[in-house]
Amino acid sequence: MAQLYFYYGCMGCSKTAQALMMRFNYEQQGKKVALLKPTVDTRTPEGIVQSRIGLRSEAISVRREDNISRLFVEAKNSLPDIIIVDEAQFLTERQVDQLKDLALAGFPVLCYGLKTDFQTHLFEGSKRLIEIADSIQEIPILCKCGRKAEVNARISGSRIVKS
Repeated sequence: MAQLYFYYGCMGCSKTAQALMMRFNYEQQGKKVALLKPTVDTRTPEGIVQSRIGLRSEAISVRREDNISRLFVEAKNSLPDIIIVDEAQFLTERQVDQLKDLALAGFPVLCYGLKTDFQTHLFEGSKRLIEIADSIQEIPILCKCGRKAEVNARISGSRIVKS
């Protein structure tokens, strides 16, 4: 049975690089991969997923009003074997529910994203993923202080900003 997976971590922990490596690995096995990215993410151009280490790939852009299930229903002849979502924290609750439906229909769905913002509030997409994902896994990274990073901090000068 296919499942809905959520891989989360702080900024800089290689979430996007891991998503792109998973895409590569599945494609090497002859699998068709659908890579999705919410348009709310403006770190890279629309329709492009790019990691900080330079890995890059084209992706299907998803707007907040898009019905993700419908994207695949309308593409009957080119259904993917697996769905990978980068920046999943920017999905709506409804879109995460649609991804769960796709997993229940037999499509493995791998979501990568942040869990919380710099004020430690859950993002809408992350909150729903935590509620319904079949598997939740943290991707750890070390803080500059040497301990495990636990939150995304907004820095101004040398101080942490909380508002």
